[in-house]
Amino acid sequence: MHNTTYNNKVNTQHARPLFRPLALSAAVALLALGASQQAAAEIMLYDKDGTTFSADGYVNVFYANSKVDREGEQFDRRQSRVKMGFLPNYIGFNMSKQIDDLKLGGRSSFWVSINDSETNGTATAIDVRQFYGTVASEWGEVLIGKDFGLFARSNILLDQMLAGYGQVSDTLGLVDGGGVSFGNIGTGYPYPFPTAQITYRTPVMDGLRLAVGIMDPVDTNDQSPTGKAYQESPRFESELTYQFDLGGAEIYSWLNGGYQTSDNTDATVSSVTSKGLGYGVQAKMGSVSLTASGFQAKGINPFFTNNAGEATLREVDSNGYLLQGSYGFGKNRVALSYGKTKDDGNGLGSAADYENRGIAYFRTINDSLTLVAEYTQFEIDGGSNSALDENTDTLALGAVLSW
Repeated sequence: MHNTTYNNKVNTQHARPLFRPLALSAAVALLALGASQQAAAEIMLYDKDGTTFSADGYVNVFYANSKVDREGEQFDRRQSRVKMGFLPNYIGFNMSKQIDDLKLGGRSSFWVSINDSETNGTATAIDVRQFYGTVASEWGEVLIGKDFGLFARSNILLDQMLAGYGQVSDTLGLVDGGGVSFGNIGTGYPYPFPTAQITYRTPVMDGLRLAVGIMDPVDTNDQSPTGKAYQESPRFESELTYQFDLGGAEIYSWLNGGYQTSDNTDATVSSVTSKGLGYGVQAKMGSVSLTASGFQAKGINPFFTNNAGEATLREVDSNGYLLQGSYGFGKNRVALSYGKTKDDGNGLGSAADYENRGIAYFRTINDSLTLVAEYTQFEIDGGSNSALDENTDTLALGAVLSW
């Protein structure tokens, strides 16, 4: 409950610099969440004596035009951009080796922005979002290294607008930012930030699979000039998935969660227990796909599960949901999306509702090329803090190359 000045009033002009460097890192690795879906498109570089080494990649660019309407005419404008969409550009490398009854694996992925800095010239960011190894056998799989978290993982992985553009809140610094847009981050789910972890996954048993892991914890309580934040235990995260057929429909369902407590050696600083629950279901019936997901959290940043940006967290609530549907015909797919997050104040220090409505058209040219047209309406309702109020409409036209 400390830092009440910040908690009760947000200087929105300062909020933008906070999120600009996070715009790249927040979604800079998202595509690897869907890397398994693209495995068939990977390029095999070596396959001999039980050892394989392959590469995969993703390149996308969008022309985006955003109309910003915020309190204070100094913010109102129409801004054109040429930049990445929700997913950044990346190249990834995969390794596997069979030794007796153990299958060893590994993945590293390198992510780049395409918008250089106006002040630093060609300052293209290069980031490593995955660097892990796996050991698998009939008993399951253990992952060691850096990968995405488990809480909210399937919520974002199965977003039907993943290859699109999504919301670009001006309050969060995304309209003018050099990184990615936010998709539905903050309007339906938090981002499962990549983190150091040790995670065990069971084998798939009649469509059921469980993943449990310990993650490197993060400071979630107030800083102190005389004390030190600490965590006696790591962050615990898990996800249970179940895939089955029902009445001619392919159903994929999930339940995930996270738990952590952060203390401080300064007795005047309150401890913060952070806990979250995510859930959802996706049904595919012929050309129709329907997805419904949501989350509930306490003491967690509604944008980033690792509290990137070090917002002052308290044990206050946030919750959200995402409803989507799509229809495919030939090489075409049309998708509708509506997402909303209600936050009692952990994101920007003041209670606010974040809402995003979108419609997108995807045209598959071939296995490696897709064209995208998308229109989104993003809204912040700041309640008692009208300085947060925002309405930003964005039209985005882009192309996606993947292999």
